[in-house]
Amino acid sequence: MKMFKNRFVLFALALLLPIAADAALKYSAAVRIARLDSVESTISTSAVLKIRSGTAPSGGCADADAGTALAVMTLPSDWMAGASGTTTVTKAKSGTWEDTSADAGGTAEHFRIYASDGTTCHVQGSVTGSGGGGDMIVNNTSILITQPVVVTSFTITSAN
Repeated sequence: MKMFKNRFVLFALALLLPIAADAALKYSAAVRIARLDSVESTISTSAVLKIRSGTAPSGGCADADAGTALAVMTLPSDWMAGASGTTTVTKAKSGTWEDTSADAGGTAEHFRIYASDGTTCHVQGSVTGSGGGGDMIVNNTSILITQPVVVTSFTITSAN
């Protein structure tokens, strides 16, 4: 009898496992728009962007800064456009994101967006040039000191 019970339990578990694997949460476009819009409202106005050299910290914003800050800029007061979309919701940069004179020379590899204090990190991602597939696209990843650095594209996405 005990062997029968064990086999029945295993059979029941086998039936339930596919259900658990397929049970992903799905959000409405309104919820996904609110989630993306909360990024800007949480970080607030006068956010600070630092484009850095070297490998990004593996623990994200919880880890200390890594690499050299090549370009540092205070973002526009309304630095992200309102989120929009239905199937895929996106939120793109708003205004001009530019450091007119780079602080150091090196290869841009990652970025961090901080609160206005410049020390509280909220977002971290990769930096590439056009066509490189990074989270943030800049006009040139080989930065020379005093060279202008322009963010040409930055979009965050929320899909189901």
